[in-house]
Amino acid sequence: MDLFKKIKSIVTPFDRINVDTDQIVPKQFLKLVQKTGFGKFLFYNWRYDKNEKPVSDFILNDIKYQNSQIFITGENFGCGSSREHAVWALQDFGFGVIIAPSFADIFYSNCFKNGLLPIKLDSQIVAKLMKSTSEIEVDLENQTIKTESETISFEIDPYKKKILLEGLDDIALTFQYEDKIADFEKKSTVPSVL
Repeated sequence: MDLFKKIKSIVTPFDRINVDTDQIVPKQFLKLVQKTGFGKFLFYNWRYDKNEKPVSDFILNDIKYQNSQIFITGENFGCGSSREHAVWALQDFGFGVIIAPSFADIFYSNCFKNGLLPIKLDSQIVAKLMKSTSEIEVDLENQTIKTESETISFEIDPYKKKILLEGLDDIALTFQYEDKIADFEKKSTVPSVL
């Protein structure tokens, strides 16, 4: 997993609530098991028409947002079934931060496990950030979002902050305790009974 420090980008305002994981990445694309290649399936049923042509007025098809790394959306984002593919699709499309008033619990957890920073903010602040036309900067270390006119603080669990700052996934975290695990295994060895 990559280290996360700061991201400075324009925002992609996606003013919808209760967006579920099947809308984020439809079920027909879940056969793939690698984490890359899902960006092209992000919001597939909204981005493309029945002939698989881009829907011109869908925000992710707007050239203005093609390099955006900050996704801002409405409450309860990532609800529905538990699929890590939804996080993979957002990341593969280029997003490193997702800001919303609330997230579904499993989706929220999957974000941290995969290096995507989910930030919960008051709905009025989210609405204000959605209107931003300039770049904003998300600074994880200082837990701030800087706009042209203000600095907004956000909360994050210290453990989750650490894993993002250090780029640690579950396996890398386990390796940090390799010596302690080995010591425990030596002390806990149960003699085999034949």
